[in-house]
Amino acid sequence: MSQVLHTPPPTRAPADGDLAALAARHGLSVSGARPSLPQYVRQLWARRHFISAFATAKLTAQYSQAKLGQVWQVMTPLLNAAVYYFIFGVLLGTKQNVADYVPFLVTGIFVWTFTQSSIMAGTRAISGNLGLVRALHFPRAALPISFALQQLQQLLFSMCALAVILLCFGVPVAASWLLAVPALVLQFTFNAGVSMVMARLGAKTPDIAQLMPFVLRTWMYVSGVMWSIDSIAKHDDLPRIVTVLLQINPAAVYIDLMRFALIDSFQAHQLPPHVWAAAVGWALLAGIGGFIYFWKAEETYGRG
Repeated sequence: MSQVLHTPPPTRAPADGDLAALAARHGLSVSGARPSLPQYVRQLWARRHFISAFATAKLTAQYSQAKLGQVWQVMTPLLNAAVYYFIFGVLLGTKQNVADYVPFLVTGIFVWTFTQSSIMAGTRAISGNLGLVRALHFPRAALPISFALQQLQQLLFSMCALAVILLCFGVPVAASWLLAVPALVLQFTFNAGVSMVMARLGAKTPDIAQLMPFVLRTWMYVSGVMWSIDSIAKHDDLPRIVTVLLQINPAAVYIDLMRFALIDSFQAHQLPPHVWAAAVGWALLAGIGGFIYFWKAEETYGRG
């Protein structure tokens, strides 16, 4: 009697929909998937202590190899101010047209350094911390925000030296100094937003970090750090559009607000029109826009 062999029918590979349903039934989700925006905000808030501790640790370690240690947090911007004072104040004679030029210059240097350092650190926030990004699961926005917070902490140290300089040059303590608080909050929001934009760009194209020093140096020269935008704006031969662009430049807006808050000779008429509205607008645009732009690429960081 011959034996009949029956070949079992080929098994059908499960469809993607079947796998998705099976995963959902057992509470599984895609590893590294981007959460919704509200969920992402909640995750970020839950890690606020990590952000603060990470920023403080980075600040402490920044000058750990130097003998003077944390003194360089204040010495670096002061040395920059001394160089710019010699070049712009003495050689180019800029100080002749600006009252209280040393407080004017030092305030501009300190405030600009806050923005410059935040953006530079943010550019390398992802590309320079790939080990941490790949090893741990956390909202990646914590990194650029923590670097911006680190630079804010460094600025607060520098503000102590700035207060001494102001007093030494005859600038009195005034109630207007309290305006520095909302100005710094708005500037921090702006810096953190731009840092998140640059963090996403830097994660995709690390070479951007090599280009940024040139971009930031150009931005500094047009932001009135060493010279008065108000004095330049009074020139009749300057096109109106150039004057407006100089005045609404976000770096110049925050620098002027700090000068107005701290220096009694810097009067309200030297501020650009609607300066507080511009400061709030730049902070919201950069803060919210930068956060959403960074969040949209959340699942791509550390891959490839």
